[in-house]
Amino acid sequence: MASEETRTLKSTTTVSNSAPADSPESTGATPTRAWTKRLFVVGIVLAALNLRPAITSLGALLEEVRDGLGMSGSVAGLLTSVPPLCFALFGVMAPRLARRFGPAAVVCAGMVLITAGLLVRPYIGGTTGFLVGSALALMGIAVSNVLMPVIVKRWFPDRVGSMTGLYSMALALGTASAAAVTVPITDALGGSWRSGLAVWAALAAAAVLPWIALVRHREAPSGPEAAGERPSRARGAEQAQPVLRITRSRTAWALAVFFGLQATAAYITMGWMAQIFRDAGVSAGTAGLLLAVTMVMGVPLAFVIPRLATRLPRQGPIVIALGVCGLVGYAGLYLAPAGGAWAWAVLLGIANCSFPLALTMVGMRARTGAGVAQLSAFAQSTGYLISIPGPLLVGVLYQHSGGWGLPIALMAGLMIPQMAVGVLAGRNRTVEDEAAR
Repeated sequence: MASEETRTLKSTTTVSNSAPADSPESTGATPTRAWTKRLFVVGIVLAALNLRPAITSLGALLEEVRDGLGMSGSVAGLLTSVPPLCFALFGVMAPRLARRFGPAAVVCAGMVLITAGLLVRPYIGGTTGFLVGSALALMGIAVSNVLMPVIVKRWFPDRVGSMTGLYSMALALGTASAAAVTVPITDALGGSWRSGLAVWAALAAAAVLPWIALVRHREAPSGPEAAGERPSRARGAEQAQPVLRITRSRTAWALAVFFGLQATAAYITMGWMAQIFRDAGVSAGTAGLLLAVTMVMGVPLAFVIPRLATRLPRQGPIVIALGVCGLVGYAGLYLAPAGGAWAWAVLLGIANCSFPLALTMVGMRARTGAGVAQLSAFAQSTGYLISIPGPLLVGVLYQHSGGWGLPIALMAGLMIPQMAVGVLAGRNRTVEDEAAR
């Protein structure tokens, strides 16, 4: 059977005239310069590195932030629910912004927002100011989350699996690095949690640079495009594309729920796992390293899983394998959180690789770039809405039960429906077949 990447290439070729102005397809016969593609690779990697440090750096210092700002357990649970809320609210805006300004421009703006949010949130003052600064950074992450699969689909249509793997691997590396080194960096900066959180703005600022170049760069078009006009054949291609009613697609709903449940597990892990280990008697530095181990498992697996997924007609077996690792990890976390800490961190890290699998399935469950954009926005926005109550509920259960038994039981219980909908989302079909009218 031909690989999904080959099928993607064929489908993308048929709709190339409808691509936005900053994609290579918009230039018609003008070939994309090699340096532009290399710059896109650099931009994608740097952007991916910045899509999680805002969250995992906070998880590593959550106890210090709670003490410094006077937060209760419930308020801290609300704080860990802010990321999915922002991703849901702002992610849905990404396709419309991309159509108006181009995907590269929106991602560039997203990197600027991440930089500003990370820089100001520790210093605005009070819990409300901290939430506002966090929301600013998360707004930038949200639009970039949605548009990364779109950029990969349009600029690398013949390498969807490998580029998604590279992007996911960089994202996992950034996630793990923030978890591992935030506490040591904080100690090196005098023990101030504010400085330890703000330092990650420097990495985000570095990611702005290649995207500025990509926004300013345009391939030199000829004919009507040189005058800023859209060729009539492009208008015809747009009109020929089916209009998707994405909510009619069972596959889109299955993928959205799968995305939401895996995001629930991921944000509970990023927000609370270090605290679980600390409450079990593990030191703060070791707890941060354990969280880093969980996150770093995504570095190699995020490259392998998308490539494997694009070679399988159904992705259900991968979903089941990841889910079983999660169930075993939660069982260990309940029975012996300190004694087997490193093993549980590894198993839960493997389970968290449902995220790159979900991103890969977004690219596989739609035939066209427009379909990927619509499916990505729907699956991620709906999924993040689904994930909002999870971290908050964990905080409430932890505060009122006085321990981690009920929260861990909740995490394990959610893994069952995640596996079920993941199997449905992994079926070999596309949303265009189900949602066109």
